[in-house]
Amino acid sequence: MEHPIFNKIENSKKPDFGDILSKSFELYKKAFSIGLIHGLISLAIAIPFVLIVYIPILPTYIEMIEYSGDPYYQPTFFEDYSFIMIAIWVLVVFVMSFIMQVLNISVYGHFFKALKNEDLNTTDDIGGYFTIAKNHFGKIVILSLATMGIGILAMLLCYFPLFYVMVPFQLVIPIFIFNQEMSVGDIIKAAFKLGNKYWLIFFGLIFVSAIFSSLGVLGCYIGVIATMFFSYIVSYYMYKETIGFEDGQPEKENTLFIK
Repeated sequence: MEHPIFNKIENSKKPDFGDILSKSFELYKKAFSIGLIHGLISLAIAIPFVLIVYIPILPTYIEMIEYSGDPYYQPTFFEDYSFIMIAIWVLVVFVMSFIMQVLNISVYGHFFKALKNEDLNTTDDIGGYFTIAKNHFGKIVILSLATMGIGILAMLLCYFPLFYVMVPFQLVIPIFIFNQEMSVGDIIKAAFKLGNKYWLIFFGLIFVSAIFSSLGVLGCYIGVIATMFFSYIVSYYMYKETIGFEDGQPEKENTLFIK
């Protein structure tokens, strides 16, 4: 039996570009502190990964800087480490990247739920930051592998298909977060069906949100933490204004509740 989300996509109304962008900026102001916390948690998750990746090659990097003016210099990375050590390092980096991906999806999945509470003035229990990772670790890994495979295939096709798949990819996380009972195949299928239907509008929204999200770089790079989550707010409205929520959109005078 086909999931009801496909019928919702089929019957969805055309989203308004300006309306979504306007609502996104309004919610960005309301949920700024919430987004900042999630951004900092995401940064904290990335620190161990960066250390694991760069500490083993740090001596080689320093050496390359030291001998940068020597035309006869050749890096000694492969001389300093055996093939087995390099293979283990590559494997650890690969595994760690997926763990980081799972944790980040969980954190921003929590953020999507917090946005829904803030937007609809509800107090639904949204769990902890890593509840989604705890309950759906395997599904997130498979989802990540599937999207990575599609991305690699698109890249091999002369890069241009990447512009096409970036729209469905932006919809994968909100569809998963608000429909966690769906299979990986149905999530990807729904993302592509919705992305195809409103590709041009969504691409424009993604392009504008990416520009705004990167503005934090002007603040000595660290400022990107204050803007990076804006693209998730846009994705939230891309989902809400087309698929919507089963429980409607009640207007209650309640405060946000986050565990």
